[in-house]
Amino acid sequence: MQHGSTTEDPSGTDVRSDEAHEDHQGHAGHGAHVAMFRHLFWSSLVLAVPTVAASSMFAGLVGYDLPDVPGLAWVSPVLGTVLYLWAGRPFLAGGWQEARDRAPGMMLLVALALTVAFVASWGSTLGVLPHHLDFWWELALLVSIMLLGHWVEMRSLAQTTSALDSLAALLPDTAEKVGADGEVTVVDPATLEVGDVLVVRPGARVPADGTVVEGSVAMDESMITGESRTVRRTRGDQVVAGTVATDSGLRLEVTAVGDDTALAGIRALVAAAQSSASRTQRLADRAAGWLFWYALGAAVLTAAVWSVVGLPEDAVVRTITVLVIACPHALGLAIPLVISISTERAARAGVLVKDRLAMEQMRRVDTVLFDKTGTLTQGRPAVTAVEPGTARSADDVLALAAAAETDSEHPLARAIVRAAADRDLDVPRATEFDSRPAVGVSARVGGRRVQVGGPALLEEAGAAELGVAEQWRRDGAIILHVVVDGEVAGALRLADEVRTESRVAVEQLHRRGVEVVMVTGDAEAVATSVAAELGIDRVYAGVRPEDKAGTVAALQAEGRLVAMVGDGVNDAPALARADVGVAIGAGTDVAIASAGIILASDDPRSVLSVIDLSRATYRKSVQNLAWGAGYNLAAVPLAAGVLAPIGFVLPMSVGAVLMSVSTVVVALNAQLLRRLDLRPQG
Repeated sequence: MQHGSTTEDPSGTDVRSDEAHEDHQGHAGHGAHVAMFRHLFWSSLVLAVPTVAASSMFAGLVGYDLPDVPGLAWVSPVLGTVLYLWAGRPFLAGGWQEARDRAPGMMLLVALALTVAFVASWGSTLGVLPHHLDFWWELALLVSIMLLGHWVEMRSLAQTTSALDSLAALLPDTAEKVGADGEVTVVDPATLEVGDVLVVRPGARVPADGTVVEGSVAMDESMITGESRTVRRTRGDQVVAGTVATDSGLRLEVTAVGDDTALAGIRALVAAAQSSASRTQRLADRAAGWLFWYALGAAVLTAAVWSVVGLPEDAVVRTITVLVIACPHALGLAIPLVISISTERAARAGVLVKDRLAMEQMRRVDTVLFDKTGTLTQGRPAVTAVEPGTARSADDVLALAAAAETDSEHPLARAIVRAAADRDLDVPRATEFDSRPAVGVSARVGGRRVQVGGPALLEEAGAAELGVAEQWRRDGAIILHVVVDGEVAGALRLADEVRTESRVAVEQLHRRGVEVVMVTGDAEAVATSVAAELGIDRVYAGVRPEDKAGTVAALQAEGRLVAMVGDGVNDAPALARADVGVAIGAGTDVAIASAGIILASDDPRSVLSVIDLSRATYRKSVQNLAWGAGYNLAAVPLAAGVLAPIGFVLPMSVGAVLMSVSTVVVALNAQLLRRLDLRPQG
């Protein structure tokens, strides 16, 4: 169905009539819809009370006598007309637009019910039709109840935009810009340009993406990545708009502003995902269309049958009730609300959905293929073991190595220095630093000559490697020996550091019945070592970048539904080839562009959040579809009066209540998705 009719609210503001009624996709206007339906509901309720109270039909049903007041008989017709033309305007306009578009749906059903009741009531009031067809009180209740249901629906939909609203609110109202003369001035973030230097004080939010040029600070990036722990950012590191400097200040050079910032990109992805259609949504749209014709056919049949048995007034009542109760409004809300809430929950957990179909497919994935470097590992060398020689401790060996490597910029040297800092070791000062390619470094530390290097260094020194080196070599590790005054003092084992979160991710995937596979260009020994440490089921080692997509295809040829998780340029073909491509957000633009789902953090446990959310979203969608369609199929016969022979006749007002209750049930069921815990496990 296509509901896109445009109406105006009583204040003259353009709004979409339903499908939001707009397929529930134009969420930016839901705040206006909430206010409109709230105003209309309370206003209609004020008019409905005297309309119902002054109705002779209602008085007769309840059992009270109306006072003999001149003009009282016209209270219900006059107020009922106001309710029909003014409070019922969104339904009438929406129904008219659906008729014009030849896309009949829920609004047309409501409009037909209101119009039949309105015409019949005026006919009864003017004496053209029997007195029993005076439905002013039911018309008043129907309008009020329908407006209440729409108000509740719009509130539910408006809540789903909170992710976008909160993302927009992350940007500060002001920024502190450093001028050419060094003076700091307060400016509007909208006026910033690339190259500007900004001051971010402790506790303040970053106003634009940039590179740190001064300072070292713990950044709270939870609003972007979903990770609650702070991350240390120092000179040369990138920071993004919306993150918070928690413990100290910094200066940064702006690299992106406005729509080019990471935060703006995230907002665009969330908005696009919320407005994208899914297979389940298309099924819901078709079902709503079928239900319209089902309801219309049932209404025509009801009118014919009740007229034949000689009760024309009952024919009108039953027909109106069928039209009201059969309105597939709950069905129209069933899937869009679930999609909106799930997308919001995903964004809050650091999962950005580019493709709704990819998110939908994730629940069926039975194989997750991880790239190793930068995904399961840190993508940088780290000291994983220290083996001391005779008469020295591991800390002594590491401190001496760090002292010798302090002035080196080599990645292995940085890893050694970082390991010593992580252990809070007292690293002595070194002098006479010297570096020789393919051999190693040397420096004088406390009067001793300390050297750190590989096999060439040992050969030059005429020393033998430690016995543990052979085992490390079989594991594919990098081995460096520390030589002090010509004697081996110890050995260091370095390898691409495995993320601590990776082990939890693999374990939890196994619990969900998912096979875990790793692909890497590294040697067999390195790959096998990492796989054994993490408990990975299968390993593809020595795979060239251009062949990773072939690995995905091989798994698919086994009948497996594959999700590929990667972060690099060489992962892009595999991400595109996989049934679901999942890019690590810290990765390259090429990888992100090739994926349907983006993890804003580099935590592989986020894959679990994607699977859990996909499965929960599917369950809620099925439940809502079953309720929305099943309710209509069961309620229409009751509204038509199939139980009249045994004395049960469903009142029209009760039909309106049941229709609204159905909408509320669907909305509340979708809200339960908010209780899903997507925080990293373990």
